[in-house]
Amino acid sequence: MIQYSLICENEHGFEAWFKSAAAFDDQIKIDVVTCPICATPKVNQALMAPSLGRKSNQRHASETVTESPKSGEQSQSVALSAGHPEQAKLQQAIRDLREKITSEADYVGDNFAKEARKIHDQEVEPRGIYGEATPQEAASLIEDGVDFLPLPALPEEQN
Repeated sequence: MIQYSLICENEHGFEAWFKSAAAFDDQIKIDVVTCPICATPKVNQALMAPSLGRKSNQRHASETVTESPKSGEQSQSVALSAGHPEQAKLQQAIRDLREKITSEADYVGDNFAKEARKIHDQEVEPRGIYGEATPQEAASLIEDGVDFLPLPALPEEQN
């Protein structure tokens, strides 16, 4: 999985996860990636924060581990943002988006992967769901082409 910082033509910044760089390129070409704020499909990669290394035994739950294609070495990085003039508005937009999702979807707890797969396989009527999944379950869903997005993390959850 790759997390990209993105920006739309109206300068709205947001993040998105993709299975690979090729998956990102493919989705951009067919206008699948849209800005969550204004819905424009004119989206590009934004400047991203540098990776911050830690000792291998000091990994935080919000970190990602990636493997360098050239060296095969693993590196750890954390997506960060600070001091942006639009930060308060973005935080409120994240709160509003999360509230909308959770108020209009069914909470399925740690059955998320199983329920998402049933919806994907058309075994049940499509509906919005949210819940929890292990990293292994999320990776399996991605490999099987099941579409899902992580709920946006609220700033107060990171403290």
